Amino acid sequence: MTRQLYTTEHRTVAYVSGPLLVAEHAERVAYDELVDVVTPDGALRRGQVLEIEGDRMIVQVLGGTRGLDVTSTTVLVRARAAQLAVGRDLVGRVLDGMGRPIDGGPPVVPMALRDLNGAPVNPVARAYPAEFIETGISAIDGLHTLVRGQKLPVFSGYGLPGLELATRIAHTARVRESGDGSEDGFVVVFAAIGVTDREAAFVRTRFTEGAALERSLVFVNRADEPAAERLICPRAALTAAEYLAFELGLHVLVVLVDMTNYCEALREAAAARDEVPGRRGYPGYMYSDLASLFERAGRIHGRRGTVTQLPVLSMPDDDVTHPIPDITGYITEGQIVLSRELDRRGISPPIDVLPSLSRLMNAGIGAGRTREDHRGVADQLSTFLGRGQELRRLISIVGEQALTDDDRRILAFVEDFERRFVGQSERRRSIEETLDLAWDLLAPFPATDLRRIKPELVERHHRSPSRSSSQ
Repeated sequence: MTRQLYTTEHRTVAYVSGPLLVAEHAERVAYDELVDVVTPDGALRRGQVLEIEGDRMIVQVLGGTRGLDVTSTTVLVRARAAQLAVGRDLVGRVLDGMGRPIDGGPPVVPMALRDLNGAPVNPVARAYPAEFIETGISAIDGLHTLVRGQKLPVFSGYGLPGLELATRIAHTARVRESGDGSEDGFVVVFAAIGVTDREAAFVRTRFTEGAALERSLVFVNRADEPAAERLICPRAALTAAEYLAFELGLHVLVVLVDMTNYCEALREAAAARDEVPGRRGYPGYMYSDLASLFERAGRIHGRRGTVTQLPVLSMPDDDVTHPIPDITGYITEGQIVLSRELDRRGISPPIDVLPSLSRLMNAGIGAGRTREDHRGVADQLSTFLGRGQELRRLISIVGEQALTDDDRRILAFVEDFERRFVGQSERRRSIEETLDLAWDLLAPFPATDLRRIKPELVERHHRSPSRSSSQ
């Protein structure tokens, strides 16, 4: 170890408590800086400056404070904020939560160093999210379309296949350039945050099979690693994504799994600092902290590249009013909700269509982007589904004998929709296949019932049951 890399050496550690270390007479140190803590036996542990109060700094030691003392522990600082080495060679690599290679490959050759917290973007320079990202999943593409530059979270639950859905989207998502279906310039940055060994192995296996890793950058932070690394992992992923998008001109989809683990690490750090807790023990600044991550998605005028976010979180007790999904919903532009009931019935992916929403869907669909019948078909499907859910509740009260023929047609449609449209298993569907299947599901209804679709589109696409093909 050489001291030439550092600007200041602090031997003024005042006390050590939990994962925190406090050093007095701090100078030439930056907030959020990554520092090195030299243990009494000469080993190095990475730390992060959480707070600067007057002339003292509070450092969270990522490897824990066991074995540290106040007399022989040293803090080495570089007087710069935490940075990540970035470059085009990052694509195809597997890194840990700190951005260090764990795939057995050579060290990353940096083209540049970028601040982990990102560079502020003038709001005037932001362009409105637009253009379609095809995930290959009908319940998303057809009804809750993902748009380039959007942040669209997935609300999962413990035991639900949120991670599986995230890796599937990372595999099957595509962008279309000039309407020709080209995938050039599309990259996935996948961050697994606080995952178990089994989940980490699943992620690495999914990305190493086939050619998926060739267009992906994977960060893996394990649950048994220091909690502070979970606070850095999504920032490292977004820093790499911003470089690939805004400096190399690529379209980047950032998948963050599981943001609940991130928020738990945030709560743990706040408790270690003896901060006054907010709702359910989470820090009061969790809203602004999550916003500092989610708002790094977007498009910039004059830049070809885009950053789109798909964060995945697990709702404790499936409670959508829990602080994590509640705050996330305020910051982002919609949500994809997974259903435990559909999962029990073996429908995969178990996407609950009615409570799901994409507020920017209209910006990514329509003539020249998908098909001109997309909006009307989505509205018509949602209308029939809403009626079907009401009828299911009615049956539980009065029984099926009170239903009319139209009611039975609606119920049959809902069953068919969940089984065929939502439950597509591992098959990937293009948007054309999704919309064609939707028209097949609408075929049993007379044209006069399709009031949410323009008459000229009904005349062009509506088909009789005899023409319907099985998907």
